Amino acid sequence: MKHHSHNPKFEFVVPPMEFTKETEKELLQYCLGGVLYMPGTKNIIDKILSGNSPSPALVMCFEDAIQEEDLGAAETNVLSHLDRLSAALKNGEIALEDVPLIFLRVRNVDQFKSFSARLTSDMASVLTGFNFPKFYSDNAADYLEELVSVNNHLGTKLYGMPILEGHTIAFLETRNRELVDLKDKMAPYRDLILNIRVGGTDFSSLFGVRRDINTSIYNIVVVRDCLSDILNFFNRDEDGYAISAAVWEYFLAYKQEDLNDLLKRGEHHSLFKRNAIINDAVDGLLREIIMDRANGFIGKTIIHPSHLRFVNGMQAVTREEYEDAQQVLSTSGGVVKSAKANKMNEINPHRSWAKRVSRRAAAYGVIENEDSYLPLILGGN
Repeated sequence: MKHHSHNPKFEFVVPPMEFTKETEKELLQYCLGGVLYMPGTKNIIDKILSGNSPSPALVMCFEDAIQEEDLGAAETNVLSHLDRLSAALKNGEIALEDVPLIFLRVRNVDQFKSFSARLTSDMASVLTGFNFPKFYSDNAADYLEELVSVNNHLGTKLYGMPILEGHTIAFLETRNRELVDLKDKMAPYRDLILNIRVGGTDFSSLFGVRRDINTSIYNIVVVRDCLSDILNFFNRDEDGYAISAAVWEYFLAYKQEDLNDLLKRGEHHSLFKRNAIINDAVDGLLREIIMDRANGFIGKTIIHPSHLRFVNGMQAVTREEYEDAQQVLSTSGGVVKSAKANKMNEINPHRSWAKRVSRRAAAYGVIENEDSYLPLILGGN
């Protein structure tokens, strides 16, 4: 897989790399980008086999996206997808680079155990891992120990992605203790935890609130505080996990010809100012992604394919960011003037930031400047 495939003619300063489920974890955790969630009953195998996967990273869901009575059909559908995909890989019909990062959002620990027992080693060769919903300190060990057991049984490496949600994190009187316990219980399994997801919608529901199309999740103060504390616990320097941002719930139709016309007009549309760009749903998404990135989130849960190019496009790194990061990583210490001569790069304090920028650059590419975001996002087909 490779990001920005919708716009193959875009000229990068440094192009994004290809990645597969076998890419080393330190980089792979940055490659997820916009992870598209879909019901486990959805049939997408023909699209994947024809090279038209709906997303470079996707989740087939056994939990909230389906009714309980549809669980059996969803499991059968997913097993069929994995079987056909692994057979195509084994027969040389496709390469591993053509296989998206596929995750399965299990329903609970018991369903995880019963379903994983039905997986074969061949199926596991095209599966990247599992999402663990309602991941609490009292079930974390059950999920993670079963993940180890599945890996040992299948002789492969499948990752876990805990979803942090629920009242023990949402409510202030229990939050710190819950996050301490979770961090302690996750630490021994760090190599198998690819990414941490956050339940922004779940947190909102616990307070009876919902952001509207013109409101960012960061304006909902009780939810913002939950997200802030999750970042504080799990995103610290070298000990930090990659954490994905909360889902954006709104989407409005747009046409490719409208996007092309926007580019042809050559008007300056700044993502960093509150100018109208495309429509309320997309503009709100773009502004929230800017806040996601500023706070240290990597990528975002998405529920509509139209969001994909926007989420992944906004992960690209500007030349100035990239040059600053390279300068920090290639200097042993002290303080140096940036290549643009507009700031001081303090080597040791900025080293962790520089490593993250370098990984984002590898996954999403380097663009000239902030004016390049919209041509990258809107160009192509």
